[in-house]
Amino acid sequence: MRHLIILLSAALLFASCKVEEKPNQKLKLAFVANGPADFWLYAQAGVQDAAKELDIDVQFKVGDQTTAKQKQIIDDLIVSGVSGVAVSPANPKNQVQMIKEWSEYIPVICADSDAPGSARLSYLGTDNVAAGRECGELLKKALPNGGKVMAFVGLRDAQTAIDRYKGLKQAVEGTKIEIIDLRTDNGDRVKARRNAEDALIAHPDLAAMVGLWAYNAPAILGALESSNRADQVKIIAFDEDPVTLNAIDEGKIYGTICQNPYAFGYESIKLLHKLSKGASATEAGIPANQQIIIPTKTLIKGQGLEYKKYCDELKASLKH
Repeated sequence: MRHLIILLSAALLFASCKVEEKPNQKLKLAFVANGPADFWLYAQAGVQDAAKELDIDVQFKVGDQTTAKQKQIIDDLIVSGVSGVAVSPANPKNQVQMIKEWSEYIPVICADSDAPGSARLSYLGTDNVAAGRECGELLKKALPNGGKVMAFVGLRDAQTAIDRYKGLKQAVEGTKIEIIDLRTDNGDRVKARRNAEDALIAHPDLAAMVGLWAYNAPAILGALESSNRADQVKIIAFDEDPVTLNAIDEGKIYGTICQNPYAFGYESIKLLHKLSKGASATEAGIPANQQIIIPTKTLIKGQGLEYKKYCDELKASLKH
């Protein structure tokens, strides 16, 4: 019943907006992340800069990693009168219908995490299969003689997890590197560390551990340090968690594959602005495959602290 009321309210709202448009009223857009993390603060800095440049209002929302919370947030945003939403779906397979319903009222794009087969107008973010392969290339450099490897991620069904794990396995195919399994934690950082601790006990001969989401590598590092094995097991990371960046230059983490969350935020709002103003997908710059790819960057020892300084500047720029 609540869902029906929301949709009816949204329909009435948009109908009235068309009749009583106020030329001096600022356009309202929104960006909805899939969980709290420094990664999303960098995206928020990009959202903020785009909003200032375009002179529009943009709401940045962070929910927990559940479809129910994201549904509540975006339903409420539509009722409040936003003209477009960028969302990083928490569980893309289970949100196809949600995105279809939202798209009946406003332009919807996916950022960071895609929902293939949904009604979203575009995906904007990393080519995660390619990023997974880059992660695999780092792993091969860290383990030139091969060895057993355990991988970790938050949600197995998230498209980012599926694609990165696929790319990782592709990169090490035909080598002496053996990826034993992919362990999940449902976004629970305590469980992420416990997963790493359990893996070390179950597989004392592990040569490396790969964290496919930002918080995984710091959790792995904590587990290794508590077991006094930090100098025995290589860590390959994703993203630019401050702990990861410090640990890279300290030689505790071999390297990381950085996305560009600032660009995710900035470019998403620029794209939504065009779409909400009536531009077609082609006019807005969306290619035929509906994929706008933002390049990644590999960081190794000697590059961590410099990149951390850049990230700290992004966080410092946020208005609270």
